[in-house]
Amino acid sequence: MKQRILICAYVIGLLAMSCEQSDPPNHGRFGDTVLFSGYEWDVKTSISPVGPGPNYFSDDEDDIFVDASGYLHMLISERNGIWYSTEIVSKDTMGYGTYKFTIQGDFVNMPENIVVGLFTWDDNTFYEQANSEIDVELSKWGDVDKENTLQYGIQPIAFSTFHPERVFNPLSTESYLIGVSTHIFHWTESLVTFKSYSGETEDENMLISDWEFDLDNPARVKEEGGQSSLPIVIPAPGNTTNTRINYWILPWIDAGPTDGLQQEFIVRTFTFIPD
Repeated sequence: MKQRILICAYVIGLLAMSCEQSDPPNHGRFGDTVLFSGYEWDVKTSISPVGPGPNYFSDDEDDIFVDASGYLHMLISERNGIWYSTEIVSKDTMGYGTYKFTIQGDFVNMPENIVVGLFTWDDNTFYEQANSEIDVELSKWGDVDKENTLQYGIQPIAFSTFHPERVFNPLSTESYLIGVSTHIFHWTESLVTFKSYSGETEDENMLISDWEFDLDNPARVKEEGGQSSLPIVIPAPGNTTNTRINYWILPWIDAGPTDGLQQEFIVRTFTFIPD
């Protein structure tokens, strides 16, 4: 009798285990949402050209997806004679704090007319804060001979008038921009600091470059679409500021990447630590 009771208890335990719910997925593509690095992201899509660029933006699951390792893949692809760029937008609002992106790709031999953007943005703060934009970008900006593609920026930089003090293109980093690299900015009310590292690390021995931008710089105005912002030194976040990652084609080339090939880069991880 005791043995029968033990067997029944064992069977009931197995049945209970089989009924347990599995943990929800922590990464993947689900319709127009990407789960990546513990955050939910909207996939940008457009059937007519929109900014930046302007470009067409793809929501095709072959153009934006998360692999089995949890890495985000973003592509520039041609479909039915049209070249499409890609962009994701965090559902979470973010503000002052530390932003960290670990990316993978060949950012030295990339076509001269494509751009990787790792940045903050706010659709609702143009007038007060120039869209609350802080940038890490990788691009040759149309210069086929350019090898050092890394750039840091505090907007507004080049809207109507170019303000060179608001952008920094570090020298001699090209040997570190093939493979994996980590890019960090810390955004505060009075100071923005940037650091880039070779590999998936924050080891100071692997530091590629760094830059600081503070309130000693002059205030600048963003002029776009016939409108002007207030003069801004360091833009502040708004109530709807988010993080965005995009991969896009510069506007003066209509035929897609200059090598005529599909492009891809990988974001291994993203983290945000609020202040």
